[in-house]
Amino acid sequence: MRYLYSCPLRWSDMDAFGHVNNAVFVRYLEEARIDFMHRLAPGDGSPSFTGGSVVARHEIDYVRPLVHRHAPVTVELWVTKISAASMTVGYEVKDEDTLYLRASTVVVPFDFAEERPRRLTAEEKTILKEYLDDAAHQRGAVAV
Repeated sequence: MRYLYSCPLRWSDMDAFGHVNNAVFVRYLEEARIDFMHRLAPGDGSPSFTGGSVVARHEIDYVRPLVHRHAPVTVELWVTKISAASMTVGYEVKDEDTLYLRASTVVVPFDFAEERPRRLTAEEKTILKEYLDDAAHQRGAVAV
């Protein structure tokens, strides 16, 4: 399953060439990822997805320039890998007709009180598996 985030374009996102600046795309990915993580949190007193996390790696392929417009762009997000102490998120920034960017982010759960990474819980892994990309799963990219 994939998660869809509707991201508005802001006039300040444009660079001198009239398209979305490459660094702004990282902010779009962050907005989508944070929205995704907040919606995953089960609530009801569960600690899953309520602590912190840090980005360990971004990998971005810019496919086509995105120019300012009033319509939002869609950030499609899914999980490509689940390991003991990290997850990898895949993204596509696109609209109905055009793909602008492909990216991935390695996210590490982090215990800020202890100042160290932590392991994903069994509950978090179960929730993340719902968004696992089938192709990645078939290649054996899931290490749980």
